[in-house]
Amino acid sequence: MRTVFDVSDPDTNAYALLNSVVVPRPIAWITSLGPDGVGNLAPHSFFNVACARPPIVSFASVGRKDTLRNVLATGHFVVNLVSADLAELANASSAPFDPDVDEAETLGVALEPSAIVPVPRVADSPASIECRLHSSIKLGNSHLVLGDVLAITVADEALVDGHPSMEQLRPMSRLGLDEWGLPPEVVHLTRPESV
Repeated sequence: MRTVFDVSDPDTNAYALLNSVVVPRPIAWITSLGPDGVGNLAPHSFFNVACARPPIVSFASVGRKDTLRNVLATGHFVVNLVSADLAELANASSAPFDPDVDEAETLGVALEPSAIVPVPRVADSPASIECRLHSSIKLGNSHLVLGDVLAITVADEALVDGHPSMEQLRPMSRLGLDEWGLPPEVVHLTRPESV
């Protein structure tokens, strides 16, 4: 037996169901700057790679949040990886701060200049993706934002043989409700080269 949730039924919360079924979701902890120079730091769990070549990442903003306004106004943003030791701060930055409040400053999150874009990155994040706005698409109550990847930075201690190590990155993920996923157990499966 299965319970069928009809998403056309007004009593069905499709958003909550998708959050609980599309799991685990990587977290884009996005730094951005408003046109007035006020910083914004917010986690977005509707995040993924959208294109391999040229490299493009995507995130969705549910509603018109500060991150979306900043990115559309200035054209740049940085995706910072949320490692296990940054989970509490990332969660705290999801609070409904006023637009004129810099979350990083308020929460004591150290920032540093990015390599290419004019938006700072989270200093303690083991990896960051520096982006220039490619495009955005309004979808119902959300906006899908695509970013051209200009640079990827990885802390030297998170690299093993020149490649980012899951053991060193220790990425958190989002699950349903108030659930977060701890860094995953890693298994290795060699991709078949033929059928």
